[in-house]
Amino acid sequence: MIKIKRNDTVKVISGKDRGKQGKVLRVFQGSERAIVERINLVKKHLRRRREDQQSGIVSLEAPIALSSLMMLCKHCNKPTRVGFTKLKDGKKVRLCKKCKEII
Repeated sequence: MIKIKRNDTVKVISGKDRGKQGKVLRVFQGSERAIVERINLVKKHLRRRREDQQSGIVSLEAPIALSSLMMLCKHCNKPTRVGFTKLKDGKKVRLCKKCKEII
């Protein structure tokens, strides 16, 4: 079960970008990796394919392992683990393990 979703704010807890925060742009469920805004940047050499396209060396975000990311709670603004709970109407929601608030 993947606990991090698109548009979540996460903090990197290991690797070269440790301590940085960013917004999740895309999650790959099969490989358990995610692309995070301004995190894990790599250089890519691009050839000009169209007249309006820029060529040269471009920085792109590469996928990073979900195990290297921690969710930032909107209420307590701390990196936290994510739990699940069911509401009275039967809806399953994510829960901050530190402050027990619904994410």
